[in-house]
Amino acid sequence: MVNKKIPRATAKRLPIYFRYLNVLKDANKQRVSSTELSEAVQVDSATIRRDFSYFGELGKRGYGYDVESLLKFFKGILHQDSLVSVALVGVGSLGSALLNFNFHQDTNLRISAAFDTKPEYANTVKSGIPIYPSEDMVKQLKEQQIDVVILTVPGIKAQHVADQLVEAGVKGILNFTPVRLSVPKNVQVQNIDLTNELQTLIYFIKNYTEDSIE
Repeated sequence: MVNKKIPRATAKRLPIYFRYLNVLKDANKQRVSSTELSEAVQVDSATIRRDFSYFGELGKRGYGYDVESLLKFFKGILHQDSLVSVALVGVGSLGSALLNFNFHQDTNLRISAAFDTKPEYANTVKSGIPIYPSEDMVKQLKEQQIDVVILTVPGIKAQHVADQLVEAGVKGILNFTPVRLSVPKNVQVQNIDLTNELQTLIYFIKNYTEDSIE
């Protein structure tokens, strides 16, 4: 297994490639070219070839890539061959929606515990997932050996909760709050700002559509 750092941009594209390779496998496709991949995932073929080159020779010139072999390789790279337990902190509207979704059959990820400050949620079960009181969070995360947390608390509480997550030994935070968290270098944070994404989309619609280009 390849064990070296690759560019973050490349790492973000790997799940996209993996998802489409699964589509090809389900369609009984045996091989695929970088051009075909490019058209499907909207990443130029030169970038795909460069991304794949970080892992050695994955394809053959004039043949393309063997779907089954490539799928097996990326399954290992993305650790899809074992179940990964994830916790969710903040069972509000967004948190509840994520609990209901819980990555159904799409990946090896499962939300196995949730935490909230509301007394009425404490020690209840929602969508088959136990909800613990927030004061039990550090203890439960350590006992259940959960390294990844989805954070959906109000922004004003985000940094305080992040500090507790670090104390619990969490190594990765998927941050849905607008706050940019301060964490140690050994903790990875992925920021998902829905408001920012929508504002960017609206800007593109207003400024990059054909009608707006003179």
